[in-house]
Amino acid sequence: MPTKSLSLKSTQLIFQLHHPTPIFSSTIHNSQFTMPIPHHLIFLSLLLLLSSCPEPAFSAHCTTTTSTKSFHKCTSLPTQQASLAWTFHPRNATLDLAFFGSFISPSGWVGWGINPTSAEMTGTRALIAFPDPNSGQIVLLPFVLDPTVKLQKAPLLSQPIDDIHLLSSSATLYGGKLATVHNGAQIQIYVTLKLTPNKTRIHFVWNRGLYVQGYSPTIHPTTENDLSSIATIDVLSGSAASQHGNIGTLKTAHGIINAIAWGILLPGGAVIARYLRHVQALGPSWFYAHAGIQLSAFFLGTVGFGIGIRLGELSPGVVYGLHRKLGFTAFCLGALQTLALLFRPRTTNKFRKYWKSYHHFVGYACVVIGVVNVFQGFEAMGLGRSYEKLSYCLCLSTLIGACIALEVNSWVIFCRKSKEDKMRREGLIGGSEKESGTYRLN
Repeated sequence: MPTKSLSLKSTQLIFQLHHPTPIFSSTIHNSQFTMPIPHHLIFLSLLLLLSSCPEPAFSAHCTTTTSTKSFHKCTSLPTQQASLAWTFHPRNATLDLAFFGSFISPSGWVGWGINPTSAEMTGTRALIAFPDPNSGQIVLLPFVLDPTVKLQKAPLLSQPIDDIHLLSSSATLYGGKLATVHNGAQIQIYVTLKLTPNKTRIHFVWNRGLYVQGYSPTIHPTTENDLSSIATIDVLSGSAASQHGNIGTLKTAHGIINAIAWGILLPGGAVIARYLRHVQALGPSWFYAHAGIQLSAFFLGTVGFGIGIRLGELSPGVVYGLHRKLGFTAFCLGALQTLALLFRPRTTNKFRKYWKSYHHFVGYACVVIGVVNVFQGFEAMGLGRSYEKLSYCLCLSTLIGACIALEVNSWVIFCRKSKEDKMRREGLIGGSEKESGTYRLN
């Protein structure tokens, strides 16, 4: 199969840049009324723990033998049914390597590259193979994915790779000269390069797309697997870094902790403050319950927030814009609410009403943003249509249903009390009835 040299003149290419994710990536009622506790909380936690771990991506079985070369070692890559085979020569620090990938469209492309500095797409020196729009033969062109590529405002031009000592490169379809590009067609990219002495740990990046417009491949799909096509491998020992698995574990922990903290405990604490503080039989117990739940939610949410920051560090260049902004906003509002306890005026203080208004506004804003961001998190993790999201919706619906019932109850009691007060003023009824201990909140 004919191939093109890397010294070909520059042609335009738009190489996919990562989607923002891992890399390429109070109650009114009488004193006998009880507050229902969301009974799905334990169920939600168990279900998330059991089923929210991402399914492992299918990987192709690696091979050390091709029709033209044999290699010493091979490994199956974690996504896209791709694999690598290589032979490392320690004496002269050269690496013979073959990348095995597959097309997902007859007019698609397959890319593979090395990032000399970090495990991310930005900065990758890539080789992209696709059918020549004129001849239909496979061409292999080099590209440097600098930070400006992520903006996608201008096409990326093919250019020689200077900072990696590339000795040779070629690409061929599995099946020989008579093979054609089709959905599932396998391609082999052969590379020989000279490594920096004593530096055998390499960041490999790969991906594939559906279409090529001229010499410009379109962006690749943005599923979680497609955004996680990266592996760090020591070509001397053959060991692979476990970053991919660590990110998956951290994402699961981040999702579970934040769903419980910001999505359940925080709204639950607000419900207690709104609907239980006027129940005289409870005394100050409602306040301790409210403060305890809110503080627990905030500190638990802080742990989840910290895990999110760590995920960002492990995935440089991958940002979920809206999810990140909502997370920082919710955390800041939660911190303000926690600090407000230190400056809570006495009930006789003239500034008490201002503090109360501030506390209510910030609190409700934090609850709303927290819940919205939980749903954003489900989308970011690819769980938009999942049992985990359904379980959370059931839990949240229970809490909302309790709020509606308590709100209706408060209005019934408020209207009844107002009617009795009016009749008493008009002399239609006499005496004073024993206060029920509840009344409508303003």
